[in-house]
Amino acid sequence: MNTILLLEDDPNLAKSLKRYLETCGYSVTWAKNGEEAVDLSYEKRYELYLLDVNVPLLSGTELLSALRDAHDHTPAILISAQIDTDAISKGFMSGADDYIKKPFDPEELLIRIKAKTNRLKKRLLFGNIEIVLEKAEIFKDGEALSLGSVQKGILMTLARNYPSPVTKEELMLLLDKPTDLALRVNISKIKKALNIDIKSVRGVGYQII
Repeated sequence: MNTILLLEDDPNLAKSLKRYLETCGYSVTWAKNGEEAVDLSYEKRYELYLLDVNVPLLSGTELLSALRDAHDHTPAILISAQIDTDAISKGFMSGADDYIKKPFDPEELLIRIKAKTNRLKKRLLFGNIEIVLEKAEIFKDGEALSLGSVQKGILMTLARNYPSPVTKEELMLLLDKPTDLALRVNISKIKKALNIDIKSVRGVGYQII
């Protein structure tokens, strides 16, 4: 299920959006102010940020700038009642992928959200790591990253199945000399090189979380 972090200080709008998006198949976490959104962004990985610009404590644009500075490239849509060029420009300069003006039709917002989350099917973002599934490419801080063929094969297999686990037997097929120890060593090296959280699922195999 696609996960969305919603930053919105208007409780009526937030509850309405949360209810609507959840009926459309999204999991929505609501933050009432910028500081709360900061904490939530570190506690959990989201596939989209939906951020109101004018909220207490930390604005949507300030939050997004901080996330981008921390190499968080999660797609983000800004919400604002402001329509002047300067406001829109500031939003995009902070790292926004899209911008929607209040009041808006929820169906229009849904179209924009689908455009961003569908893109995630072709690439995955884990902090400063980007995995392009179609081309089997890995980037760290925007720079291409090389892994050995075995480790790359393991990583891409885990990524293509994300967030579901991959069986140990399937991963073993990627090893030159398949043993439990060899698989654990290779996964440990991937975790160290990319700082990606890969956990063992008892009785199943491994998954990226």
